[in-house]
Amino acid sequence: MYFLGLIGIWGSFSMNQVAQTYLVYEITGSTAMLGVITLASTAPILILSLFGGAVADRFPKKQLILVSHAGFVFIYLGCAVADITGYLSLAHPESWWVLLVSGLLMGTMIALSMPARGAIIPEIVDRERLMNAVSLNIMGMSFFQMTIPVIAGYIIGSFGYGTVFFIMAGLNVAAIVFNSFLPKIPPRPVVNKNVLIDIKEGFKYILGNRTIMLVVLFFIFSVLLVNPLQMLMPVFAKDILKVGVEGQGTLMSLMGAGSIAVSLLLASFPSRRRGLTLLISNICMGVSMVIFAFSDMWPLSMVMMVLIGIGRIGADACGNTLIQTYTDPAILGRVNSIVMVSFGLGGSGSLIIGVLAETIGAPWSLGLFAVILIFTSLSAIVFLPGLRKLE
Repeated sequence: MYFLGLIGIWGSFSMNQVAQTYLVYEITGSTAMLGVITLASTAPILILSLFGGAVADRFPKKQLILVSHAGFVFIYLGCAVADITGYLSLAHPESWWVLLVSGLLMGTMIALSMPARGAIIPEIVDRERLMNAVSLNIMGMSFFQMTIPVIAGYIIGSFGYGTVFFIMAGLNVAAIVFNSFLPKIPPRPVVNKNVLIDIKEGFKYILGNRTIMLVVLFFIFSVLLVNPLQMLMPVFAKDILKVGVEGQGTLMSLMGAGSIAVSLLLASFPSRRRGLTLLISNICMGVSMVIFAFSDMWPLSMVMMVLIGIGRIGADACGNTLIQTYTDPAILGRVNSIVMVSFGLGGSGSLIIGVLAETIGAPWSLGLFAVILIFTSLSAIVFLPGLRKLE
């Protein structure tokens, strides 16, 4: 039932990545504004995810997941109403504030629920099968990223944004139904009644555990450099490749296709050399991003998106599994919440790359981020044998 519940969270997220980014760029025509909207949706994650981890270690994780889906239903319905009434459109250039507010609300829901979503996996899966479970979890995400964006692009082109927002609300209703069948596992007894002390203990645990610290720091750094790619997708689809919103959906689906292929392999193989796989995956992703950034050929860009998906899922699966494996279960929710900070920092990266794209162009901005990722990963292979040799 947990994996069926992914229908709501990943299905709606995959649609939203197409609908929100393209609509913002269509209304404003500014990459800097794309960065602002992205930062607005990730700022709550940066600020509140630490509290979300403490909450995940204190309250039933199932209930937190259900409440978050209910919140997404109302957010998407609000966007749908704004669109079908004609307000959220090119006719009202100031209507971008609707997407700003919805981004803030979605970021808040994510920050308070995603640590629980990650921490519940070890409670319903044996540790021996953890890598398989994490890979299947990511495979579910990849399946929706493979199928949903291209569908969303053509729905938007044929029926408008409002239809997509209504569908996203419906997907979250389905997730509420499926997740309601999850076992109700009571939280562990709370030793501390002060949430701030809980958060402090999470940081203290990471700083005192070199293995976890290396994985978390590298995970955060790679997200900071890679996530801005999705924010710039409307620029490449609309202005460089000239394939429109349908083309953007196709490109994002191809990235999901690469992801699901690797997820199947990781879910089938035993857990070995995960540290090295994490670093090599980032190098693969960085090289593919450089080629994609400077490509104006549709076939080549499609191939590079598949390779980017392969690299991203390898890095995500190995990074998440290493954290799940080497972290004390009693503090896993808080460690996951600190990892969530990376997505908040990813919004900062999106704002930086959005401003850069206004001055030096989207290809050079994305290429610069990709080169930094390649250099960092190669340096880690050479100078951080402890990370490279993690099993």
